[in-house]
Amino acid sequence: MAVTMAEITKLRHLTSAGLMDCKKALAETNGDIEAAVEILRKKGQAVAAKREDRQAAEGCVLSKNEGDFAAVVALNCETDFVAKNAGFVALTQKILDAAVANRVKSLDDLKALKLGDLTIADLVVEESGKTGEKTEISAYEWLEAPSTTSYNHLGNKLATIVGFNLEGVNVQVGRDIAMQVASMNPVAIDRDSVPQSVKDSEYNVAVEKTKEEQVAKAVEAAIKKAGINPNLVDSEAHIESNIAKGWLTAEEADKARAIAKTTAEAKAANLPAAMIENIANGRLNKFFKESCLMEQEFIKDGKMTVGQYLESNSKGLVAVAFKRVNLNED
Repeated sequence: MAVTMAEITKLRHLTSAGLMDCKKALAETNGDIEAAVEILRKKGQAVAAKREDRQAAEGCVLSKNEGDFAAVVALNCETDFVAKNAGFVALTQKILDAAVANRVKSLDDLKALKLGDLTIADLVVEESGKTGEKTEISAYEWLEAPSTTSYNHLGNKLATIVGFNLEGVNVQVGRDIAMQVASMNPVAIDRDSVPQSVKDSEYNVAVEKTKEEQVAKAVEAAIKKAGINPNLVDSEAHIESNIAKGWLTAEEADKARAIAKTTAEAKAANLPAAMIENIANGRLNKFFKESCLMEQEFIKDGKMTVGQYLESNSKGLVAVAFKRVNLNED
């Protein structure tokens, strides 16, 4: 039977599939709209399976908050062209709205959530059929707190949510902190929230770096005292190059190597433990100030920390949780 434009338009409205795909599906089902919808859904599943090995590195990231609940969703695809498509962005928003409305607390629960006759997982498969690209929900984050806020960065590749300990947080204050999280990418709320394994790792790195610096300073001073420019012998590559250029003799190179070896061994064996510990702790404190949200320098006013900014707006106000999803590498 002949397929009418009205039938094609109706099917397109129901599925958002392409005109020719709708026409073929209707022709195959003799105009049966429901059967045609099922064919197009199966086509979406076929496309998704076919492209399973593709990399879905582009996409759309959106966040939303309502009262004491906030969430972030990242819907991925293969190309930026599809990611910027209004329909793709609208689907991401639809998924996010459902997540917040139902206070969903896991990615599996989100995929299983039903919107009409379809689960969100089904909708994602359908989208793959429409675009011809691998489509997947790559990230879902949520949090609960007395007050929440959200921020979507321009371009829909980065979004954040933040929770606070008090109700009724000023909207602009909340947005400022959500933007801080987006910009400065903290690893934890405060130093107490940093995992002990991370603290131990950072401290150990600080100790080793401090020891290396102390040894290097001693070696540089000893070589300089011997009348040799330390910059000419700071690596084997430089030594060979500087000998070839006539800036250093082979004898001077051997002398510098010997001085470096004996000085380094002597200094490493006699490093004052208390000094190393103090310097390492200083480095660890710097890590906390750069990486913990409440201790970070507030980006809108470098004269105060985030914690001080929150306290200046409402006594006792602190951030208690945050989530950050970024499709691009930081």
